Amino acid sequence: MKHAVIVTGGKQYRVAEGDVIFVEKLEAGAGEKVTFDNVLAVIDDDKAVFGNPTVDGAVVTANVVKTGRSKKIRVYKMKPKKGYRRTQGHRQPYTKIQIETIA
Repeated sequence: MKHAVIVTGGKQYRVAEGDVIFVEKLEAGAGEKVTFDNVLAVIDDDKAVFGNPTVDGAVVTANVVKTGRSKKIRVYKMKPKKGYRRTQGHRQPYTKIQIETIA
């Protein structure tokens, strides 16, 4: 089984071919192909290649399944004894991708 460690949206993900993951929002629509060339490591069954900081020539391609926004969270601020109360909602945008190939 071939694995890779990629960086997107300031986060690192360990992915294998066929994995479906949620990443920070990408500028791509549903059905489009995206490539990740910022690959930190490629791990095969018997060997591993680690980059310094990235692996030269390593590319991970993925298919965008959909884009959307996660569930709403409530952000509540309060200062006691001052009458200050603020409630704010936030929905983080995401992109759902399926990993196709690790080369």
